[in-house]
Amino acid sequence: MSAESPTRFVDWFRLSAPYIRAHRDRTFVIVFGGEVFQSNGLRDLVYDVALLHGLGVRVVLVAGSRPQIEKRIRERGGASRVERGVRITDRDALAAAKEAAGTNRVELERLLSMGLPNSPMAGARVRVAAGNFVTARPYGVVDGVDYAHTGRVRRVDAEAIGQRLDEGAIVILTPLGYSVTGEAFNLGTPELAAETAVALGADKLVALVEGKGVLDGKGGIHTELSLPEAEALVASKRRFAQDVRQHLEAATRAVRGGVRRAHLVGRREEGALLRELYTRDGIGTLITSELYEGVRPARLRDVPSLMAILEPLERAGVLVHRPQQVLEEDVDRFVVAERDGLVLGCAALYTFEGEAMGELACLAVSDRFREAGRGERLLHAIERRARDEGLTHLFVLTTQGSHWFIERGFAPARPKDLPAGRKRYDRRRKSKVLVKRLPLADAR
Repeated sequence: MSAESPTRFVDWFRLSAPYIRAHRDRTFVIVFGGEVFQSNGLRDLVYDVALLHGLGVRVVLVAGSRPQIEKRIRERGGASRVERGVRITDRDALAAAKEAAGTNRVELERLLSMGLPNSPMAGARVRVAAGNFVTARPYGVVDGVDYAHTGRVRRVDAEAIGQRLDEGAIVILTPLGYSVTGEAFNLGTPELAAETAVALGADKLVALVEGKGVLDGKGGIHTELSLPEAEALVASKRRFAQDVRQHLEAATRAVRGGVRRAHLVGRREEGALLRELYTRDGIGTLITSELYEGVRPARLRDVPSLMAILEPLERAGVLVHRPQQVLEEDVDRFVVAERDGLVLGCAALYTFEGEAMGELACLAVSDRFREAGRGERLLHAIERRARDEGLTHLFVLTTQGSHWFIERGFAPARPKDLPAGRKRYDRRRKSKVLVKRLPLADAR
């Protein structure tokens, strides 16, 4: 172990602690394709799922079986038939689907029941539950094509699944459903996962996809998508891997149905599930109808976070020290940049009676998060607040950030240009005085 490894581990563990607490007793539906069963990553994935379970997460696994079905159809001398991305399940394909789903379920049960040797969860006893939790209906005849034993989810028995979760079991679902007359139907795995998440009122739907995930067209990954943005991508002609498009569509369905957050993660990344769920930025795409990151007015409970952000800069002489009592009294003047419940930065606006010029103060972003334009967003928020209060100019006193402010429209000024109501200028600090005329409206 290198000398810096313990420090990295401690930092990681401390940063993961809020998620360990937040995820406890939450319900996560985790879906993955049958490709996982053909890879070297199945054992590690099962270990990570067991670790989630050990940390108090209520886990429902939805395991696909497409490649296993296709293999069995070939072995029978048949050929897979797919129309518009949907399998036509004839009698032979249904038999293959039953065999594949049963084999995959048994493999998951086996791995979860063997004490997880040579893993962080070695010796753990993990109970597993499976059953006829899903009622299905026929996909039917569409544009003259009879999809035979292909089905759609009609109902998920959330009460029965909830009972198994309450008993401490991991629930396993495979893409088979049964009609009220006892017929079996082959279901789409993404649809099954989404409908299960909605029925359970799950906190998260996590799809482990093939490839890298939801690419942004520039070689990177969309890290966050609002529900409208995700729906626009589904409706667009953007080219995605087939399973990514299906899971993206299912994720929007889940979020629209009340699931708080959906994640699409490339399953080939080492520790993909844990890195997505227990790190601040994750490694996949988050889809949510909530505000995941943004700027909002500060509240009294934010004062400890403000102190933690400002203290290093005060100690370095960059900012003037503000005691806790002052921050509590002035908290209504502050806005904060927040990401997933963590305050990353702050800024304040001070006004002066009878003056059209206000002061921008305490603009600061935590060392770990000084990227992605957060400082600029805080500045814009203060500018909007200043305009709302009828101000026409904003000034800032800075000892080390003059270039940053000048690049954003501030111009050098003199101490005598400051509002009369402001306290005396401290000539010992020799702060630069910069002033900006406020635009009438934000650029769009």
